[in-house]
Amino acid sequence: MSLFAYKGRSLQGELIEGRLDAESADQLAARLFGSGITPIEIGLASERESGLKQLLRRLGRGKPRTEDLMMFSRQMYTITKAGVPLLRGLKAMQSSTHNDVLRDTLAEVLSSLESGRDLATSFARHPEIFSTLYVNMVRVGESTGTLDTAFLRLCEYLGTEQDVHDRVQSALRYPLMVLAAVFIAVGIISVKVIPAFAPVFRVLGDHIPWPTRLIMASSSFTQQYWWLILCGGIVGYAGLRAYVKTSQGRYLWHRVQLGLPLVGELIHEAVLARVTRSLAICLSAGIPALQALGTVARTTGNDHVSEAILRLRDTVEHGDTISRAAAGAGLFPPLVIQMIAIGEETGQLSELLGEVADHYRRDVDYRLANLSALIEPALIVAVGGIVLLLALGVFLPMWDMFAKVGGGASG
Repeated sequence: MSLFAYKGRSLQGELIEGRLDAESADQLAARLFGSGITPIEIGLASERESGLKQLLRRLGRGKPRTEDLMMFSRQMYTITKAGVPLLRGLKAMQSSTHNDVLRDTLAEVLSSLESGRDLATSFARHPEIFSTLYVNMVRVGESTGTLDTAFLRLCEYLGTEQDVHDRVQSALRYPLMVLAAVFIAVGIISVKVIPAFAPVFRVLGDHIPWPTRLIMASSSFTQQYWWLILCGGIVGYAGLRAYVKTSQGRYLWHRVQLGLPLVGELIHEAVLARVTRSLAICLSAGIPALQALGTVARTTGNDHVSEAILRLRDTVEHGDTISRAAAGAGLFPPLVIQMIAIGEETGQLSELLGEVADHYRRDVDYRLANLSALIEPALIVAVGGIVLLLALGVFLPMWDMFAKVGGGASG
């Protein structure tokens, strides 16, 4: 198999570029014609280009965003609802997809379908694109003949996840911009302003106030060892990222996230909203409870919560009910456990889990709406403390100097 780069025109006349593995250029041309693309140019991709592409993919470059998967799910819902054959529908979608990685993935999914595999198995071969929850929902939809409903639920689920993500980013954007501006201002003052005043301050000798000493020392250290600070920051950041990518580091970081002031409770409720929503979707699709809990545990986005879900699943596997297992896991508040128990008794567990997810979603919306108001006092105190320290460091010695000059003049 060789990697070929190609250019072609879709049925609508749009220019399409991509790269695919094939035995020969003729085989690739036949595949392109079969998918509704008229090839214009086909050639071997260079090894350097192929290696660079693989490296960028491993780093997550070009990976489909949540919006891309949401649009794909919506299109798949429309295709399956209308009764369009999967191969024909996927070929049309491949020719109109703008994301290169998703387009190449769909080409491989088409090849897998043509070789006799089902859609869920074809998706499962690309775990970096399609999550376990996504694959299991598609598998249940295929086996029960409700593939259109599965894609509709996935589209709604992805939409909800994207909405929460956008709200969190929007709420944190202003505080982060303020902190960045403060750090930049402090850096400029330490490197440019304080050194200009330092010779004047040294006239006071041993009578320099401690805020001024602190600022002068930090300014001097920054000027002399800025390269050490820069290298230390880069190495520390890279080391922290590398540690967080390990299983132990990721678990510790996720646990710390849940205990952070102001945002820890928000993260906790957002994760629980995802857990209950995912579990409701799996159970309503007909996935067995144990399999659903295992699937949900891999899609929480928080290893600490995932471990609790897996312990809950093990308890259920030994014959306990979900409500009693949830009570022992220490994951849900009593009200939610009562709703789960009622759902088990009435046979409406998926519906009540959906209500729980909506409850958490409303709480998350409320906290997000008030997050800026909660952060602003702490931000004001922090910025005020920095400004006060700088002001005292600059003005205290000047006042002392003015007092000495005034005393000398009067004498």
